[in-house]
Amino acid sequence: MTDMTRRNRPEQPDDQGAAPQSAQSRKPNVTKRGGGDPADRGRTTIADGVVEKIAGLAARDVPGVHAMGSGLSRTFGAVRDRVPGGTSKSVSRGVKAEVGEVQTALDLEIVVEYGFSIGEVARAVRENVIATVERMTGLEVVEVNIAVTDVKLPEEEEEEPEPRLQ
Repeated sequence: MTDMTRRNRPEQPDDQGAAPQSAQSRKPNVTKRGGGDPADRGRTTIADGVVEKIAGLAARDVPGVHAMGSGLSRTFGAVRDRVPGGTSKSVSRGVKAEVGEVQTALDLEIVVEYGFSIGEVARAVRENVIATVERMTGLEVVEVNIAVTDVKLPEEEEEEPEPRLQ
């Protein structure tokens, strides 16, 4: 009987009455590959734009936030949104992220609705953005800077360009 045949047989004494082979002697001598946790076998990078979108959506979820971005960026965004084939409404408007390997920092520009406490809205935005970004990306949010660029008054109309008469 060849050595290969012996390895593939169940543990039984052979015809000569020899003792059964141990499990160790039956296993082929193979080196285990890729040891360790599969989650540690590679690197994940997250683009700034991904974090900006997540933060923008999280900030818009807070009551009292009317819009994101400065007046100029909102105006250009409204024009861009109306162009056929143009990009859809940018959820990352008014958000700037700096993403490292394990940490991120965010700058947000928001417009607060009249009647809401700016301090409370900013606190709620900061908390929601931090919780959402950390949960979705695994990155540590080290800071969220918020600039309130405007207050939306009840009598103000939406900032869309008026159609021209021809």
